[in-house]
Amino acid sequence: MDAVAAAEQIVKNSNLLLAVIIPLFGSLVVMTLKNHPNLREFVSASASVLLFLMVLSFIPALKAGQTLVYPLFQLLPGLSITLRADGFSMIFAMVASSLWMIAVFYSMGYMRAHHEPCQTRFNACFALAIFGAIGVAFSDNLLTLYLFYEIVSVCTYPLVAHHQDEESYEGARKYIIYLTTTAKFFLLPALILIYVLAGTLDFPHNINTGMIPTSATDWVVTMLYIFCILGFAKNGVMPFHHWLPGAMVAPTPVSALLHAVAVVKVGVFCTTRTMLYVFGVDTMDRLNLGIPTAYFVGFTILVASMIALSKDNLKARLAYSTVSQLSYIILGVALLTPHGIEGGLIHIVNHAFAKITLFFCAGAIYIAAHKKYISEMSGLGRTMPFTFGAFAVASLSMIGAPPVAGFVSKWYLLVGSMEAHQVGILLILIASTVLNVGYFAPVTYKAFFGKRPEGEVETGIKEAPLSMLIPLLIAVTVSVIIGIYPNFMMQFVWMVTG
Repeated sequence: MDAVAAAEQIVKNSNLLLAVIIPLFGSLVVMTLKNHPNLREFVSASASVLLFLMVLSFIPALKAGQTLVYPLFQLLPGLSITLRADGFSMIFAMVASSLWMIAVFYSMGYMRAHHEPCQTRFNACFALAIFGAIGVAFSDNLLTLYLFYEIVSVCTYPLVAHHQDEESYEGARKYIIYLTTTAKFFLLPALILIYVLAGTLDFPHNINTGMIPTSATDWVVTMLYIFCILGFAKNGVMPFHHWLPGAMVAPTPVSALLHAVAVVKVGVFCTTRTMLYVFGVDTMDRLNLGIPTAYFVGFTILVASMIALSKDNLKARLAYSTVSQLSYIILGVALLTPHGIEGGLIHIVNHAFAKITLFFCAGAIYIAAHKKYISEMSGLGRTMPFTFGAFAVASLSMIGAPPVAGFVSKWYLLVGSMEAHQVGILLILIASTVLNVGYFAPVTYKAFFGKRPEGEVETGIKEAPLSMLIPLLIAVTVSVIIGIYPNFMMQFVWMVTG
């Protein structure tokens, strides 16, 4: 799409501001309802449903070829706070809004069953994190993106430190130091220099041109690119990944938020948005930035998978799985081929639904059986068949087996690597698939076919409360549906690549 055609399709829409405000307003109301837990959670649930419906309302306009924008205010020429909904925005907005809705209901069951303290603060910060995530999704420029990125970092700190003990404070300290220092030392200087070079921070309306002028010195552009990749440390790319396993001290709903709904998805969304809309396919291809990036994150994919193999704690294994799986998204985009980019972007969706299911299952296992370690879960699948059945299906998605959603991602990535004539990337994807089988399959096998530990007896089916079980079954069902019928979400991906 050329610039003139794109300009003709731009439509001002104030509902973008409303979509961003809904979770913020929900958070403020929740803070006033400390002594009314039922009403507090009704407000959280209502806000999540309203946000999801608002995001859905943008689909007809986008399918008609429009790009929705809403300027808030301008600081300098080419430097403004502006919201925008396009195909790329909708990929993440659909994920964040739909999974917040599911996570709110799951959190009610978990937090009450575990008698967690400070539930009002938890619900308020959860909503604020979604406020930041939706702001990131609907950012029209790099400045707006940066501001909402930082909001997510600050608002999720109390969630990681929720238990207020030495371990949680240590995990939260590592979390905030990694995320804020990388953003300040790498991302902020890059943002300023990009504005000096380009005279604007507004994203273009296609993924080819980028915003960096061709007259810019090659080594400067390369440096800016590296700074952006490292600055968005929420993407989990090694070596700035240590915050992610450390944040596992938080309650399971927070882990689900971190790994599937908001934080890490904010990281990879910002990274890929910057790769495609700040630098653009043409510049990345000309400076040979794509394939080295693919191999760089390929290292993260393999090493994190090998570390996951060594973890007996289920949440720790899932955490390193996330570190590995996030890099699939960046790898696909870095291939700079149509199928590679499509595979990377659709994996934002496919990974989210599968990974939130896995964390929901981990929380259900802890609530129902008080088990955190895989070695203790032998035979537990016979007493928790629905939970471990959902875990098995979500594991297949992570592995990339049909008919679950992850197969669609893996197929596009494999085709993209062949389009790019990169046998090495193809081998990385195959090796990672084998490693995925290695650390996911034993969990399901032990649960259904292993013998209960000595001294423990099977006492019939004992699942987690329905308020936890139903959301995880919904999440895994959606994962299967988008694996069988991927075109609904792919339509937004094709808006980006088409």
